[in-house]
Amino acid sequence: MTLTRSNRLDAYRCESGACLIEIRLRELRQLFNTLDPAPFHEKDLDPAAEEYIVSAVREIGAQPSRLVLHLPPGTTDDEACGAVTAIRNYFAGRARQAREQLRLLFGRGGISLLIGLAFLVTCLSARQVLLTSIAPGNAILSEGLLILGWVAMWKPVEIIRYDWWPEFDKRRLFERIAHIIIETQGGRMIERSQSALESRLAGA
Repeated sequence: MTLTRSNRLDAYRCESGACLIEIRLRELRQLFNTLDPAPFHEKDLDPAAEEYIVSAVREIGAQPSRLVLHLPPGTTDDEACGAVTAIRNYFAGRARQAREQLRLLFGRGGISLLIGLAFLVTCLSARQVLLTSIAPGNAILSEGLLILGWVAMWKPVEIIRYDWWPEFDKRRLFERIAHIIIETQGGRMIERSQSALESRLAGA
């Protein structure tokens, strides 16, 4: 499997106004994780192929892009359509995972915020009690409670304000890849073959 990688946008080959993300395969199975026992349409991608596609789409950014699979000689239309379906299914699954992680993160952030607020209120209430007394050391204890209460709020604020963004970015990126235009060598759009295959299956 040959992956054409670059760190410059102008190094990608462009065609019809779109940057081409090209993968050249000696064998179709190179595209997939050989240890995955799942059916062909549900297989995980090879880690190197996944990392290349994700990095390339991220690098290209908002520019139009297409994924071009240079398939080995003898690849049938059914095999080509299956490869495209597997790629789309894989990244759609990764998008669902990122969406679920985002949901769990917000849930954990909300619970942490409630706990943090309850702890902060407790610390402030205890501080007010200490401030009403003139016993030695109460001033130090009251300031310690104030600091402790606000420190308890640090993690919830970090989750809600900062930690969600990477998961949101991954979800958006995976969704974009799941809907990217995929072509075979020679520029023939796989979607046409895939539609024909689905029509044949529907009529069977």
